[in-house]
Amino acid sequence: MAPISYLTRTESFSAAHRLHSPLLSDAENHALYGKCNHPNFHGHNYKVEITLRGQIDPVTGMVMNMVDLKECIRTSILDKLDHKNLDADVTYFQERPSTTENLAVYIWDSFEAVFKQHPARYRVRLYRVKIHETERNSVEYMGEESAETNGNHAV
Repeated sequence: MAPISYLTRTESFSAAHRLHSPLLSDAENHALYGKCNHPNFHGHNYKVEITLRGQIDPVTGMVMNMVDLKECIRTSILDKLDHKNLDADVTYFQERPSTTENLAVYIWDSFEAVFKQHPARYRVRLYRVKIHETERNSVEYMGEESAETNGNHAV
């Protein structure tokens, strides 16, 4: 069996959003999200890390060609999110708050859809999406099932 390795590519994008839940009143949204609930939005220079887990190919010595990974990220993430208003330009966020947690799930799903179309010669899978909203705040998502789906009641 070939050795397993983790390959990470980091990219950046800029996007605006407003933290606002359609399930809460305006007053509740303001109390919960504070200045991030401003009706005219605010922006971030996000940094996203995509980590793949897979076998090192004995012929190429790679988990995946970085050129192919870069193209998958461009198509699935950057083209859809860079210089966009998440709430106005991305349908996914019209039904849920554009938190970094939800952004990580969106990026996971979007990347997976594009990645599955790539040549099967890569024996890899998406392992982790990590998003840095600021220098101090980041979120990681590893594709876990929700507590409702897997029968657990605690996260």
